[in-house]
Amino acid sequence: MQASTNQFSWFQVPEDIKNLLVLAAQNWENTSESEKYIQQALAETGENTDVLVAAYRYFYYKNNYSLALQTTVKLLDKIKEREKLPDDWEQLKPILVNRKEDPQIRLYLNAYAASGLVLANLGEIEQAKEISAKVKEIDEKNDFGAGILLDILTRPAEEDD
Repeated sequence: MQASTNQFSWFQVPEDIKNLLVLAAQNWENTSESEKYIQQALAETGENTDVLVAAYRYFYYKNNYSLALQTTVKLLDKIKEREKLPDDWEQLKPILVNRKEDPQIRLYLNAYAASGLVLANLGEIEQAKEISAKVKEIDEKNDFGAGILLDILTRPAEEDD
């Protein structure tokens, strides 16, 4: 089955990989079939960042939060390696602040904020709060949604009347 990949011209991957992603979307209702295409795209691309983002979204919207988290961690690691980012937050934070308009750093911040969201869905509330607070320190415009997540996670429980 050949799918139209023209609508994904911005994806920097070969046509056969675009085709796998289109097939995953076309088979959305059949989770085992669509996941097979996502996994094949991941396996064949050596973890290309565009494919990792697509896979994260796929797993997140399929409520497969453990695979969404694994995919996000791979994406973060890939960007960290490519951009030579330090592990230590105190060293990393000024780099992120100074370069937050750089597309790769924006992708890193989006992925990091997304990992907080996924952790919250997995019940890892303290880790989710920590990540959201870190991203919020950098994100005064709330471009990455971490402030909203942090507000939700730290909101006092409403009392029943």
